[in-house]
Amino acid sequence: MRLLHTSDWHLGQTLHNFDRTHEHQCFLDWLLETIVAEQVDALLIAGDIFDNSNPSAASQRQLYRFLQQARARAPQLDIVIVAGNHDSPGRLEAPGPLLEAHGTKVVGHVVRGADGGIDLERLVVPLTDRHGAVKAWCVAIPFLRPGDVPRVDLAAEDGGPAAGAPVDAYLSGIALLYRQAYALARTRCANGAGNQAIVAMGHCHMVGGDSSPDSERRILIGGTEALPSSMFDPGIAYAALGHLHLAQKVGKQEHLRYCGSPLPLSFAEIGYQHQVLRIDLDGDKAKEIVPLHVPRAVELLRVPAQPAPLTQVIAELVGLDLPDAPLHEQPYLEVRVLLDGPEPSLRAQVEAALEGKPVRLAKIEPSRRVVTAAGVDAALSLDQLAQLQPDDIFRRLWQQRFGDDAPADQLAAFAELMLPGDGARDREAA
Repeated sequence: MRLLHTSDWHLGQTLHNFDRTHEHQCFLDWLLETIVAEQVDALLIAGDIFDNSNPSAASQRQLYRFLQQARARAPQLDIVIVAGNHDSPGRLEAPGPLLEAHGTKVVGHVVRGADGGIDLERLVVPLTDRHGAVKAWCVAIPFLRPGDVPRVDLAAEDGGPAAGAPVDAYLSGIALLYRQAYALARTRCANGAGNQAIVAMGHCHMVGGDSSPDSERRILIGGTEALPSSMFDPGIAYAALGHLHLAQKVGKQEHLRYCGSPLPLSFAEIGYQHQVLRIDLDGDKAKEIVPLHVPRAVELLRVPAQPAPLTQVIAELVGLDLPDAPLHEQPYLEVRVLLDGPEPSLRAQVEAALEGKPVRLAKIEPSRRVVTAAGVDAALSLDQLAQLQPDDIFRRLWQQRFGDDAPADQLAAFAELMLPGDGARDREAA
């Protein structure tokens, strides 16, 4: 049986206010062709399908059109979707009955019965091959909040915690839920025909996972951020994880994987090789895991590669030679400038240097040489802070950032800002 693992599509995401619908559609078109070409039996989408909990109608149409086309092109394809921390569980599950009729199972949140017990049945999903035979069971766990996890009797768990050891009810509850769902999946395997595998899905931050700067929202609940890989039973053939945008193994274990995002979601991801993962199951084990690299529809550029003085930056921008392209295919540009002091005309100079070039200016990233002058205290006492006036703080900040005294015109401008609300009218009247 062949699986395809993807996550973190973030449909509807904008990059510094530039719409990315074209890039997402290019990925979905490529994914559709890949499903057909690779003869995939099941597609696992491990959360953060949308970029926010209130996605646009266009983003939702993009998702549902893809699901419809995937099922039409690959009639036996099973699709399993779990919600991520960016998704609205209820919104994602709303069309569930319609989607299930066309081979797509959506698990947005944990459901409890009248007795308060968790409905484990809906978390264990059968996966069938192209002939309709069940070859695997998917433990499909969405992003979990404290109210989603079962309450744990910590004193009864494995004989109770070691004396003095810290106990985290949230972590323990997550581990218990995975164990309960896995046990149900094992029962399904025992009652099924042949040697069936168990695959897990989750949207979480695992211990040791490498984050992508600038593009991932930290998951921090009750002081807990990262989860241990020990929550996955050794009998699990593969764990399809979402949340971290950099493709990686968890704890150096081949079968515990983040596939990463299919698109670069910030300039920090310029160097990432974005991908989906193809998993071939043989009985109850993963026989082979192969990355399939996603083509980049729109390039991201950083000019220069490292921050440089403004004159050098302008020269590089003027010399930038790019092929003509329609607006939606033009590369995004981050300009990195090293400044010695304030440069009020920075954007105007950059835009002038780019005039007529087929590129989209997404971001200007200024950095400054920080020189701390001798005699400037690193910290002040509370009494000293209480005695400072706003202009004193302004002077100190200027000195700390630029290593020199604040110019008279900047001090005057700051003083004008600090005037009472009617100061401008008072001056006009005078």
